[in-house]
Amino acid sequence: MDDIEGITNKLAELRTEHRDLDDVIDRLTEDGGFNQIQVQRLKKRKLSIRDQISSLENQILPDIIA
Repeated sequence: MDDIEGITNKLAELRTEHRDLDDVIDRLTEDGGFNQIQVQRLKKRKLSIRDQISSLENQILPDIIA
């Protein structure tokens, strides 16, 4: 049970970080004079976080045999 609670807490942290990165990317690209490399790195980090979220969600959900 502690494992599920730990995973749930980590999911909450990752979702918050993912949302925050989304906000930062939006703010940087609003002005038009943004650093493309910085934005690409932030997007790559955001994608990595999304992959981690998916992996953790799969650990929580039971396997369903169709």
